[in-house]
Amino acid sequence: MNNNSGELPIALRWLTGVAALGSAFLAMDSLRMFSESPLLDFAITVQNHYYYALMGLLLPLCFLLYPSFRSPKSYWLDGALSLSAFAACGFFFYNAETMLDYGWEFLAPSYAVWVSYLLWVLIMEAVRRCGGWILFFLVLTFSVYPIVAEKLPGPISGMSSTLAETASYHVMSIESILGLPFRAFAQLVIGFLIFGIALQHTGGGRFFINLAFALFGHVRGGSAKVAIVSSGLMGSMSGSVITNVLTTGQMTIPAMRKNGFEKEYAAGVEACASTGGVLLPPIMGSTAFVMATFLNVPYSTVALAAAIPALLYFFGLFVQVDAYAARKGLVGTPRDELPKLGETMKQGWFYIVAFVVLIFLLLYLQREAVAPFFATGMLLVLNQLSTSHRWNLKEMGSFLVATGKLLMELLTIMAGVGLIVGALSVSGLSGTLVNDLLYIAGDSTLLLLLMGAFTSFFLGIGMTVTAAYVFLAIILAPALIQGGLDPMSVHLFILYWGMLSFITPPVALGAFAAASIAGASALSTGFKAMRLGSVIYFIPFFFVLEPALILSGTWWETLFATVKVVVGIVLIAGTLQHYLLGVGLLDRTGPHGIAGRLFIAIGGGLIALPTTEVIGINVGDATLIISGGVLAVTGVLLSRGSADESPMPSEASV
Repeated sequence: MNNNSGELPIALRWLTGVAALGSAFLAMDSLRMFSESPLLDFAITVQNHYYYALMGLLLPLCFLLYPSFRSPKSYWLDGALSLSAFAACGFFFYNAETMLDYGWEFLAPSYAVWVSYLLWVLIMEAVRRCGGWILFFLVLTFSVYPIVAEKLPGPISGMSSTLAETASYHVMSIESILGLPFRAFAQLVIGFLIFGIALQHTGGGRFFINLAFALFGHVRGGSAKVAIVSSGLMGSMSGSVITNVLTTGQMTIPAMRKNGFEKEYAAGVEACASTGGVLLPPIMGSTAFVMATFLNVPYSTVALAAAIPALLYFFGLFVQVDAYAARKGLVGTPRDELPKLGETMKQGWFYIVAFVVLIFLLLYLQREAVAPFFATGMLLVLNQLSTSHRWNLKEMGSFLVATGKLLMELLTIMAGVGLIVGALSVSGLSGTLVNDLLYIAGDSTLLLLLMGAFTSFFLGIGMTVTAAYVFLAIILAPALIQGGLDPMSVHLFILYWGMLSFITPPVALGAFAAASIAGASALSTGFKAMRLGSVIYFIPFFFVLEPALILSGTWWETLFATVKVVVGIVLIAGTLQHYLLGVGLLDRTGPHGIAGRLFIAIGGGLIALPTTEVIGINVGDATLIISGGVLAVTGVLLSRGSADESPMPSEASV
């Protein structure tokens, strides 16, 4: 929907800012950051009090920030819906303790059931406005499923509930609207969202771009490498592929075009980098914290496990960009036109300090719940001490408004996805789906993985990354885990495949957004992005079959597996760009050239391929590496042109 473009009315800005402050205060108070006992101990005696209070602050904003119609005559309807949402949440806040004491989720008084109907409908409408029609219909279908579950055939049959029982369970239990996605948002994610917004509004985006230019701008294809670094870092903060493309892309895409990159290629680089940011620690767009909640492990465990696969993906982007620039003869930007590293660090050193504090608290002290609040506080204090970045009242207000809007959007989506969780829980369908997938796959782990990849990709279309991950973690992950795969690798696998729709045609929302900035063909940009990000289609299979890539092995196993994949990436990227790092152009035409490049790609795949015992093929690592090496060398000899046509690289590369 997102039809709230333009400046908001002053009253609505104040309301959104107050909701943001109130939500931050509630979150910090629930974490005992102000005192050993909550300051609101007189009002919040059970955790449900906090959840309904948070919902009461944020949910009503949806109907005001995303109005149904553009006509001012419709404002009364949105105002009425907003007040109804506040009143319904207030009702459940007031009765939260009674609900737990008397088990209202199973047997509620009639008046509570009617209020449950109201909140259910309001959340569905909020999902439609914030999440779009695809997510709305998905949530609607699942949320009403328990009512008709017994009447449905075969594998989609389940235990039925009445309409009243379903509404009560959805709204008053801790397994549906207030289920795991919502609780992860309320207990962990809020602080990181605030930190990401503070980073953007204090100029963090510009700092990271300048820092990347200072480090990489002078090498060949430097502007594209700058886009990879800066968009990857900001994507990790924001968690939204589209938002990141539309913000950092405004600066990186014109820079790449000026540096000689084709417009479709420049847009594809930005789309791939912004998409990859969701996979990049330390924040991973807040999805990592939901994953940690699902797996019941510390956040640091998820971040460390995700590090090597994410770095391999970005390495693949770097190698492809470098090869493209070498083949096209694109040189870097002269150093005198680039920001100076020392000056850049002098102007933005406090961003680095805030990051160091965040990572220290996350990984060393393992205080993931409070870490972002301390880091945000330090960032804001240092920002106000800086004469060049200091906020005035208007800029402070913009920060609060942006915070309120983002918190509202994610709360709404998590509440909507929670309806899916609740429906599967009360009907028992999740267990049925798991058994059906295992039955279809039989004893074939490879078939189960391929089914999982296709299902993740399909269900990820049109959904936000976090919503897609949560949905897949409920529907698909249990089947893969019961199939004998490592739980951490399974959850990372579905995260990777769930967000691939952002760069894969025909949907490719991230690529299409980048194309709109570059003035390029949307479909052509999608295929460019798909080619650039090709490594990402294989990496999930690699770390599922080789858990050492997610640090589930000895240091030697991890190092060996990583080096193999790095070599494979270099060979595959060289094939795709017709230029192999350290060798030169692979530009021979005709059957020999085509066959040679194919041999190199297959050789790279064999070298990178992890142990095959998991999929029932007993081929040793030595056999794979030797076979791949022979194929790659043969391919290079076949696909190389004449010496005059294939100059060796002479300028700084990756």
